[in-house]
Amino acid sequence: MKLTTVSSLADIDRLEWNALADDNPFVQHDFLLALEQHDCLHPWGWEPQYIVAYDGDSLAGACPAYIKHNSYGEFVFDWAWADAYQRNGLEYYPKLVIAAPFTPAFGPRLLSRKGGDEVMIKQRLIEAAVAAVDKHNMSTAHWLFCNDDDREQLQQSGMLIRSDFQYHWSNDGYQNFDDFLSCLSSKKRKNIRRERKKVTQADITSEIINGDELSEEEWNILYDFYRITFLRKSGTATLSLEFFQAMSHRLRAIFARHQNRIVAGAICFEGNDTLYGRHWGCYENYDSLHFEVCYYTGIDYCIRQGLKRFEPGAQGEHKIARGFLPTRTYSAHWIQHPGFRDAIRQHLEYEAAALDDYYQQLIMRQPYKLAQSR
Repeated sequence: MKLTTVSSLADIDRLEWNALADDNPFVQHDFLLALEQHDCLHPWGWEPQYIVAYDGDSLAGACPAYIKHNSYGEFVFDWAWADAYQRNGLEYYPKLVIAAPFTPAFGPRLLSRKGGDEVMIKQRLIEAAVAAVDKHNMSTAHWLFCNDDDREQLQQSGMLIRSDFQYHWSNDGYQNFDDFLSCLSSKKRKNIRRERKKVTQADITSEIINGDELSEEEWNILYDFYRITFLRKSGTATLSLEFFQAMSHRLRAIFARHQNRIVAGAICFEGNDTLYGRHWGCYENYDSLHFEVCYYTGIDYCIRQGLKRFEPGAQGEHKIARGFLPTRTYSAHWIQHPGFRDAIRQHLEYEAAALDDYYQQLIMRQPYKLAQSR
């Protein structure tokens, strides 16, 4: 088996890559290539360095890997690690990141050919990443938002494991939105109905439109919402309109209309069984409109479409009261410097214990009357 790196997915056959990718939309060839081709990577410090394994002429394994010169767009925060390196006279950047850029959604990070020796292929990919860190004098390697299978193999290979929380909704076979509400406690059910009623009384309606069906005007409005939210938070819109349009087949636009005018919107992506909420924006503030556009319309869509999960993005304890339960996410880390490796290992042990306590506090606030099973 031959392992090498390539700097563009344009050099790799789309069907061969996608055959490894488990149908996860954020490691599919079209998503990653669109980031490359529409100015979403290099301007923000992402340098593609895909790790690929060939068995003869056949692609057997791959990692969506990038050399990073900062920690933006990762959602697993290591600024304190970088600061500690600097205070000790060491360089933290560049580093190697194996992830879906700008996308805090878990999925496969060690892509391997099905039906073969997947464990061996993944092990070779891990070894190749560690070797790349050494070869290019990088500080670290990071596998972000790993799925469970990859996390277990990375841990067995000596990587340090870090966890955090997101808040996800699961479809328990609900027939409609009211059926979902019936599983909540009375207080939470009434609150959601009250929030939705406020939006209705403001004469606001919402709809979901497939990206392939958006007009030019709707595209421009949707991208405007994406941009202005970053501007209001003193951030930077890193994804281009052309990128979103290239992903129109996966994109779902949620629009809120008031008196025939679009006043708010959200960008979602749809996978085989999951809706992923990503970005939202508005022109005017209306009571509870954020909850309607970003959560309730998405839940209703998942029920109608038979999707199993709704992941509305990173952070946000307020999501618990609206049916989203705390869900563990994981990352794996290789620290080249032995002293920092030991220090970060100790830090992660303390952090994990604190997160375990925090999880117990969060789960006590879950809104369901019984365990979510029917």
